[in-house]
Amino acid sequence: MIEVHNIHKEFKTPVVREGRFAGLRTLFSRDYKTKEAVRDISFHIQEGEFVGYIGPNGAGKSTTIKMLTGILHPTSGEVYIGGMNPHRERRRVVQNLGVVFGQRSQLWWDLPVKDSYDILAKMYSVDRRDKQRRLDQFTELLDLHTFWETPVRKLSLGQRMRADLAAAMLHDPDVLFLDEPTIGLDVNAKRNIRQFLTLLNKDFGKTILLTTHDMDDIEQLCSRVMVINDGKLTYDGTTRSLRDTIGLPTRITVTYKGSFQVPDVYQSLSPGDSSISGCGGSIVAAKPSLIRVTAVTQNIVTIEVNRQEMNTMAVLKELGRWGELDDIDMENPDFEDVIHKVY
Repeated sequence: MIEVHNIHKEFKTPVVREGRFAGLRTLFSRDYKTKEAVRDISFHIQEGEFVGYIGPNGAGKSTTIKMLTGILHPTSGEVYIGGMNPHRERRRVVQNLGVVFGQRSQLWWDLPVKDSYDILAKMYSVDRRDKQRRLDQFTELLDLHTFWETPVRKLSLGQRMRADLAAAMLHDPDVLFLDEPTIGLDVNAKRNIRQFLTLLNKDFGKTILLTTHDMDDIEQLCSRVMVINDGKLTYDGTTRSLRDTIGLPTRITVTYKGSFQVPDVYQSLSPGDSSISGCGGSIVAAKPSLIRVTAVTQNIVTIEVNRQEMNTMAVLKELGRWGELDDIDMENPDFEDVIHKVY
């Protein structure tokens, strides 16, 4: 559905001269500074995929989206949306493309929401019956009726985002590009947007590319994630594979029935402590291990383990040797920590 072949984007900005007659010298001889925003990125997105596209500020996310939509032309490389080039066949491509920029709106600022939909339907040549049928669906899914007659400038951020999503889908495109659609939204608004996007992807089969700084968006919505940093694509795979690649430890808290004994080969959190009392045993710093004990309080032990190096059953079997297990709580590393490590 989406094919990107070695796209590269450079921006040239004039160098500001200093000193006397700087403006005059700049007029006759201008030097430029070149910045590489995107550097030789290639990827393919299949029909029906929901892909997260993430990276730090200035990494090149929005520039990539603008090249995919035809707003910017790549310095080199090719883009195809449904087999068509958005830069050479823009009119045909936009008929199959929906775009939402979280910090900009495609709605008319001083008009009621419903009037914006009338204008967009004319622009995209949407049949009157199709327009009404889709708006009825979106009104039910996004509660548009609560602000149907309200001018766009008076909408809350969450209301405007719901209205923008409906506007992007009014002509029923197969591909949807979302640039930070949940930025600045409260918890309830984010939940509503995520539910709608999940419905579009799962039930209607829409192909979605999402850029965001909200890692909950990525983990709850996306089956695949691509990471861009300094204009380069540094990772492309599943969210689970990304966790496994980074190898951050899983935290496991174990409650024992009565006394237990932690073998001496496991290190404590504080290397200077040779033993910890009150646990029916002791922890002695000896040598690095796949299991790292980080805390011991009464009958509770907290450990960290990389489950890529030691699977869950092996960990539980080892913990069972220390004493009779009463309860186990397992906490995976936060996805945001995983992403920060990638950056």
